[in-house]
Amino acid sequence: MRQARHLSTFVAATLLALAALPAHAEYLVNYEVTIVNTTYNQSFTPLLLATHRPTVSIFAAGTPASPQLRTLAEGGDVTPLKTLLDSLPQVTATVAGDALLGPGKTISFRIQANPLRDRLSLAAMLIPTNDAFVALNAVSLPVPGSGQTRLDAAAYDAGTEVNDELCSSIPGPFFAECGGPGGGAQVGGGEGFVHVHRGMHGVANFQAASRDWRNAVAQVSVRVVR
Repeated sequence: MRQARHLSTFVAATLLALAALPAHAEYLVNYEVTIVNTTYNQSFTPLLLATHRPTVSIFAAGTPASPQLRTLAEGGDVTPLKTLLDSLPQVTATVAGDALLGPGKTISFRIQANPLRDRLSLAAMLIPTNDAFVALNAVSLPVPGSGQTRLDAAAYDAGTEVNDELCSSIPGPFFAECGGPGGGAQVGGGEGFVHVHRGMHGVANFQAASRDWRNAVAQVSVRVVR
């Protein structure tokens, strides 16, 4: 009974907050999005964040990855996906990072959104992997006055490359297992659709004991800021 009362109070507070917001379509607020890499030994390539209408989606599980998502998942380049999103009238804002996010590290971004209509998406490649990416896909944003939202972000497989786990196939500035940078050769194949990633299995250069993970791979906090 107490839990039900708490839930009713939260719902009522949220509705009051929504009622207090301006009704016009261009009402924007600033959000701070904080991402923590919770893996033991995987890095995230520079992150891409976007706020957009619910009709926009950066991927759909069980279907083929777009060419833009493939580029992000195989090589860590967010530019094609960002360019595509920026061209859509349903997208409010995008922001991209410029550095790797190492294991246990945290990074924060500021991005604008309309809390009455927008959703949040983000993505980055995991390295060393062939085509794994961390993502949130069109999740709800907190409205002003409703507090902070905390989310877990999983790793997905773009399904565009065979997971051969070879140094020659995986880009990156330096991997101890490779004695230097990865190669980034495109090997093709793959499962043909986006799905939850199965992790690293130690089939070649990278050992599961040091490179594997269990979903989720990131913690994301979202709050309204002035």
